[in-house]
Amino acid sequence: MSLKTQFVAYRTIVRKETVRFMRIWMQTLVPPIIVHGLYFIIFGRFIGSQIRPINDISYMAFIVPGIVMMAVINNSFANVVSSFFGNKFQRSIEEILVSPTPNAVILAGYVTGGILRGLCVGVLVFSVSVFFTHPVIHHLGLILIFVLLTSLVFSLGGFLNAVFARSFDDVSIIPTFFLTPLIYLGGVFYSINELPPFWRAVSRFNPILYMVNGFRYGFYGFADVSVQSSLSILLSFAAALILINLVLLQKGTGLKT
Repeated sequence: MSLKTQFVAYRTIVRKETVRFMRIWMQTLVPPIIVHGLYFIIFGRFIGSQIRPINDISYMAFIVPGIVMMAVINNSFANVVSSFFGNKFQRSIEEILVSPTPNAVILAGYVTGGILRGLCVGVLVFSVSVFFTHPVIHHLGLILIFVLLTSLVFSLGGFLNAVFARSFDDVSIIPTFFLTPLIYLGGVFYSINELPPFWRAVSRFNPILYMVNGFRYGFYGFADVSVQSSLSILLSFAAALILINLVLLQKGTGLKT
Protein backbone atom coordinates (compact mmCIF):
# COMPACT_ATOMS: atom_id res chain seq x y z
CA MET A 1 0.00 0.00 0.00
CA SER A 2 1.63 3.26 -1.16
CA LEU A 3 2.09 6.23 1.16
CA LYS A 4 -0.44 8.20 -0.86
CA THR A 5 -3.05 5.47 -0.45
CA GLN A 6 -2.28 5.21 3.26
CA PHE A 7 -2.81 8.95 3.62
CA VAL A 8 -6.16 8.65 1.84
CA ALA A 9 -7.17 5.89 4.27
CA TYR A 10 -6.02 7.96 7.25
CA ARG A 11 -7.84 11.06 6.01
CA THR A 12 -11.01 9.04 5.46
CA ILE A 13 -11.02 7.66 9.01
CA VAL A 14 -10.31 11.12 10.46
CA ARG A 15 -13.08 12.66 8.38
CA LYS A 16 -15.52 9.97 9.51
CA GLU A 17 -14.59 10.52 13.14
CA THR A 18 -14.83 14.30 12.85
CA VAL A 19 -18.18 14.23 11.07
CA ARG A 20 -19.42 11.77 13.68
CA PHE A 21 -18.95 14.06 16.68
CA MET A 22 -19.75 17.28 14.81
CA ARG A 23 -23.04 15.88 13.49
CA ILE A 24 -24.27 15.28 17.04
CA TRP A 25 -22.71 18.45 18.48
CA MET A 26 -25.64 18.89 20.84
CA GLN A 27 -24.47 15.70 22.57
CA THR A 28 -20.71 16.01 22.18
CA LEU A 29 -19.87 19.72 22.42
CA VAL A 30 -22.67 21.47 24.30
CA PRO A 31 -22.88 19.28 27.48
CA PRO A 32 -19.18 19.82 28.39
CA ILE A 33 -19.67 23.58 28.11
CA ILE A 34 -22.63 23.45 30.50
CA VAL A 35 -21.01 21.05 32.97
CA HIS A 36 -17.67 22.82 33.13
CA GLY A 37 -19.40 26.20 33.15
CA LEU A 38 -21.08 25.04 36.36
CA TYR A 39 -17.66 24.18 37.78
CA PHE A 40 -16.57 27.75 37.15
CA ILE A 41 -19.70 29.13 38.80
CA ILE A 42 -19.81 26.82 41.83
CA PHE A 43 -16.14 26.17 42.58
CA GLY A 44 -14.70 29.35 41.14
CA ARG A 45 -17.28 32.06 41.82
CA PHE A 46 -19.15 30.84 44.91
CA ILE A 47 -16.60 28.71 46.80
CA GLY A 48 -13.51 30.27 45.26
CA SER A 49 -14.40 33.72 46.56
CA GLN A 50 -13.83 32.35 50.08
CA ILE A 51 -10.44 30.80 49.29
CA ARG A 52 -7.19 32.74 49.50
CA PRO A 53 -5.07 33.14 46.34
CA ILE A 54 -2.60 30.37 45.46
CA ASN A 55 0.84 31.67 44.48
CA ASP A 56 -0.71 35.13 44.11
CA ILE A 57 -3.24 33.74 41.62
CA SER A 58 -6.95 33.93 42.41
CA TYR A 59 -8.63 30.60 43.01
CA MET A 60 -10.85 31.11 39.97
CA ALA A 61 -7.83 31.62 37.73
CA PHE A 62 -6.01 28.71 39.40
CA ILE A 63 -8.66 26.13 38.53
CA VAL A 64 -9.10 27.18 34.89
CA PRO A 65 -6.22 25.04 33.48
CA GLY A 66 -7.36 22.04 35.53
CA ILE A 67 -10.96 22.28 34.36
CA VAL A 68 -9.90 22.72 30.73
CA MET A 69 -7.62 19.71 31.03
CA MET A 70 -10.46 17.71 32.62
CA ALA A 71 -12.62 18.46 29.58
CA VAL A 72 -9.83 17.45 27.18
CA ILE A 73 -9.16 14.17 29.01
CA ASN A 74 -12.79 13.08 29.24
CA ASN A 75 -13.70 13.94 25.66
CA SER A 76 -10.57 12.54 24.01
CA PHE A 77 -11.09 9.25 25.83
CA ALA A 78 -14.86 9.14 25.27
CA ASN A 79 -14.69 9.83 21.55
CA VAL A 80 -12.33 6.97 20.73
CA VAL A 81 -13.75 4.35 23.09
CA SER A 82 -17.34 4.95 21.98
CA SER A 83 -16.52 5.13 18.27
CA PHE A 84 -14.22 2.12 18.05
CA PHE A 85 -16.37 -0.07 20.28
CA GLY A 86 -19.45 0.99 18.33
CA ASN A 87 -17.76 -0.20 15.15
CA LYS A 88 -16.83 -3.45 16.88
CA PHE A 89 -20.38 -3.94 18.09
CA GLN A 90 -21.82 -3.29 14.62
CA ARG A 91 -19.02 -5.40 13.10
CA SER A 92 -18.25 -2.61 10.65
CA ILE A 93 -14.65 -2.56 11.90
CA GLU A 94 -14.12 -5.81 9.99
CA GLU A 95 -14.36 -3.90 6.71
CA ILE A 96 -11.29 -1.88 7.71
CA LEU A 97 -9.41 -4.83 9.15
CA VAL A 98 -9.74 -6.93 5.98
CA SER A 99 -8.54 -4.02 3.86
CA PRO A 100 -4.81 -3.49 3.23
CA THR A 101 -4.87 -0.48 5.58
CA PRO A 102 -1.92 -0.79 8.01
CA ASN A 103 -2.74 -1.05 11.71
CA ALA A 104 -0.74 2.11 12.39
CA VAL A 105 -3.00 4.05 10.01
CA ILE A 106 -6.15 2.67 11.63
CA LEU A 107 -4.88 3.60 15.09
CA ALA A 108 -3.73 7.05 13.93
CA GLY A 109 -7.11 7.78 12.33
CA TYR A 110 -9.18 6.97 15.40
CA VAL A 111 -6.75 8.68 17.76
CA THR A 112 -6.68 11.83 15.64
CA GLY A 113 -10.47 11.97 15.85
CA GLY A 114 -10.24 11.79 19.63
CA ILE A 115 -7.59 14.50 19.72
CA LEU A 116 -9.71 16.81 17.56
CA ARG A 117 -12.76 16.40 19.79
CA GLY A 118 -10.68 16.89 22.93
CA LEU A 119 -9.14 20.08 21.52
CA CYS A 120 -12.50 21.42 20.32
CA VAL A 121 -14.06 20.95 23.75
CA GLY A 122 -10.95 22.32 25.46
CA VAL A 123 -11.09 25.52 23.38
CA LEU A 124 -14.81 25.92 24.07
CA VAL A 125 -14.40 25.43 27.83
CA PHE A 126 -11.47 27.85 27.89
CA SER A 127 -13.62 30.38 26.01
CA VAL A 128 -16.25 30.07 28.75
CA SER A 129 -13.61 30.73 31.41
CA VAL A 130 -12.95 34.15 29.87
CA PHE A 131 -16.32 35.28 31.25
CA PHE A 132 -15.09 34.57 34.79
CA THR A 133 -11.41 35.53 34.74
CA HIS A 134 -8.83 37.09 32.44
CA PRO A 135 -6.54 34.45 30.92
CA VAL A 136 -2.80 34.73 31.49
CA ILE A 137 -0.38 32.96 29.18
CA HIS A 138 3.17 32.45 30.42
CA HIS A 139 4.39 29.97 27.79
CA LEU A 140 2.12 29.26 24.81
CA GLY A 141 4.38 26.51 23.49
CA LEU A 142 4.08 24.46 26.69
CA ILE A 143 0.32 24.93 26.73
CA LEU A 144 0.05 23.49 23.22
CA ILE A 145 2.49 20.66 23.93
CA PHE A 146 0.71 19.54 27.09
CA VAL A 147 -2.80 19.73 25.70
CA LEU A 148 -1.78 17.82 22.55
CA LEU A 149 0.13 15.13 24.43
CA THR A 150 -2.63 14.71 27.00
CA SER A 151 -5.33 14.36 24.35
CA LEU A 152 -3.06 11.88 22.54
CA VAL A 153 -2.51 9.77 25.65
CA PHE A 154 -6.20 9.56 26.52
CA SER A 155 -7.26 8.95 22.95
CA LEU A 156 -4.87 5.99 22.97
CA GLY A 157 -6.29 4.95 26.34
CA GLY A 158 -9.80 5.07 24.91
CA PHE A 159 -8.71 2.87 22.02
CA LEU A 160 -7.20 0.36 24.44
CA ASN A 161 -10.41 0.32 26.49
CA ALA A 162 -12.45 -0.26 23.33
CA VAL A 163 -10.24 -3.16 22.24
CA PHE A 164 -10.91 -5.08 25.45
CA ALA A 165 -14.55 -3.98 25.94
CA ARG A 166 -17.12 -6.69 25.33
CA SER A 167 -20.25 -4.71 26.19
CA PHE A 168 -21.35 -1.11 26.55
CA ASP A 169 -20.98 -1.49 30.32
CA ASP A 170 -17.26 -2.15 29.84
CA VAL A 171 -16.96 1.17 28.00
CA SER A 172 -18.03 3.12 31.10
CA ILE A 173 -16.03 1.19 33.72
CA ILE A 174 -12.70 2.95 33.16
CA PRO A 175 -14.11 6.53 33.09
CA THR A 176 -16.31 5.92 36.13
CA PHE A 177 -14.02 3.99 38.44
CA PHE A 178 -10.57 5.15 37.34
CA LEU A 179 -10.53 8.36 35.30
CA THR A 180 -12.94 10.39 37.43
CA PRO A 181 -11.19 9.70 40.77
CA LEU A 182 -7.75 10.30 39.24
CA ILE A 183 -8.90 13.61 37.72
CA TYR A 184 -10.44 14.92 40.93
CA LEU A 185 -7.36 13.85 42.90
CA GLY A 186 -4.98 15.19 40.25
CA GLY A 187 -4.65 18.77 41.45
CA VAL A 188 -7.47 20.20 39.37
CA PHE A 189 -9.05 22.05 42.30
CA TYR A 190 -6.12 22.34 44.70
CA SER A 191 -2.38 22.51 45.02
CA ILE A 192 -0.78 19.39 46.49
CA ASN A 193 1.50 21.70 48.48
CA GLU A 194 -1.51 22.32 50.71
CA LEU A 195 -1.78 18.61 51.55
CA PRO A 196 -0.15 16.79 54.49
CA PRO A 197 3.21 15.18 53.58
CA PHE A 198 1.77 11.67 53.31
CA TRP A 199 -1.02 12.59 50.87
CA ARG A 200 1.34 14.85 48.97
CA ALA A 201 3.59 11.85 48.40
CA VAL A 202 0.64 9.65 47.40
CA SER A 203 -0.55 12.29 44.92
CA ARG A 204 2.74 12.07 43.05
CA PHE A 205 1.77 8.58 41.86
CA ASN A 206 -1.20 10.06 40.00
CA PRO A 207 -0.15 10.67 36.35
CA ILE A 208 -2.91 13.23 35.81
CA LEU A 209 -1.26 15.45 38.43
CA TYR A 210 1.69 15.92 36.06
CA MET A 211 -0.53 16.68 33.07
CA VAL A 212 -2.58 19.29 34.94
CA ASN A 213 0.45 20.95 36.49
CA GLY A 214 2.41 21.04 33.26
CA PHE A 215 -0.57 22.67 31.57
CA ARG A 216 -0.96 25.12 34.48
CA TYR A 217 2.71 26.04 34.26
CA GLY A 218 2.11 27.17 30.69
CA PHE A 219 -0.40 29.72 32.01
CA TYR A 220 1.13 30.97 35.24
CA GLY A 221 4.75 29.87 35.33
CA PHE A 222 4.50 27.70 38.44
CA ALA A 223 3.68 24.06 39.11
CA ASP A 224 3.66 21.61 42.01
CA VAL A 225 5.89 19.18 40.11
CA SER A 226 8.75 19.40 37.65
CA VAL A 227 7.72 20.33 34.11
CA GLN A 228 10.49 18.12 32.75
CA SER A 229 9.13 15.16 34.71
CA SER A 230 5.64 15.91 33.44
CA LEU A 231 6.81 15.87 29.81
CA SER A 232 8.78 12.67 30.35
CA ILE A 233 5.76 10.91 31.88
CA LEU A 234 3.47 12.03 29.07
CA LEU A 235 5.90 10.92 26.36
CA SER A 236 6.46 7.58 28.10
CA PHE A 237 2.72 6.92 28.38
CA ALA A 238 2.16 7.88 24.75
CA ALA A 239 4.96 5.63 23.48
CA ALA A 240 3.86 2.68 25.64
CA LEU A 241 0.19 2.98 24.62
CA ILE A 242 1.05 3.26 20.91
CA LEU A 243 3.14 0.10 21.13
CA ILE A 244 0.52 -1.82 23.13
CA ASN A 245 -2.32 -0.86 20.82
CA LEU A 246 -0.36 -1.80 17.70
CA VAL A 247 0.54 -5.20 19.18
CA LEU A 248 -3.10 -5.84 20.12
CA LEU A 249 -4.30 -4.86 16.64
CA GLN A 250 -1.71 -7.16 15.10
CA LYS A 251 -2.89 -10.05 17.26
CA GLY A 252 -6.55 -9.21 16.71
CA THR A 253 -7.18 -9.10 20.47
CA GLY A 254 -10.81 -8.34 21.17
CA LEU A 255 -11.55 -8.18 17.44
CA LYS A 256 -11.65 -11.83 16.46
CA THR A 257 -14.55 -14.01 17.56
